Amino acid sequence: MFCSKCGARLTEGTAFCSVCGTPVSGPPVAASAPPTYASSYASPANVPAGVAPAYPVAPAAVALPSPYAGFWLRVVAYVIDGIILGVIFGVLFLIGIAFVGVGSIETMAREMHNGDAEPPVAFFVMLIFISFLWLIASWIYYVYLESSPNQGTLGKMALGLIVTDLQGRRISFGHATGRFFAKIITHLIPLGIGYMMAGFTEKKQALHDMIAATLVLRKN
Repeated sequence: MFCSKCGARLTEGTAFCSVCGTPVSGPPVAASAPPTYASSYASPANVPAGVAPAYPVAPAAVALPSPYAGFWLRVVAYVIDGIILGVIFGVLFLIGIAFVGVGSIETMAREMHNGDAEPPVAFFVMLIFISFLWLIASWIYYVYLESSPNQGTLGKMALGLIVTDLQGRRISFGHATGRFFAKIITHLIPLGIGYMMAGFTEKKQALHDMIAATLVLRKN
């Protein structure tokens, strides 16, 4: 410690300065503490090196694990799936023709062309049966793949898309079934508006996504 008047060094416990005789009053002055920063959420980059911040630091913003898939990505995935299901329908149709008989189909087509006969009942039964099989095949295709670990059909997988619930989790087989049949309502909306909703809704959801509480996301 030092004398406040002449600046001479003082011995600890001395009552008077040995040089000028000035009384020594009060305890020695302690070294000043490092400054604290009162700003509530300032950046740690503003704190001098070696000084621990005495304030809470705002956490960094957490990004969504996957962004929402846009309308056109979903259209391309839908086209790919449509081509695959079209091939399946073609195979089923060929099986149906083989079941009825190529000769019977040719005879029926010739008679209808000449206006001599109406299509036989067997032909309508074949079409109904094939349509039913195609519906089952479509249901299995969409529901099985969208509830699988891949979380998407072949078209969605090709574009890196997945189907999830509103919390970003994998959906169950039953949940995927509900989404599949909710598409019937989407189909009933004129001009494809039910599908186009995926282009302008907040979470890029089509009508059936809103009904089934699902999302289509892009993988990271």
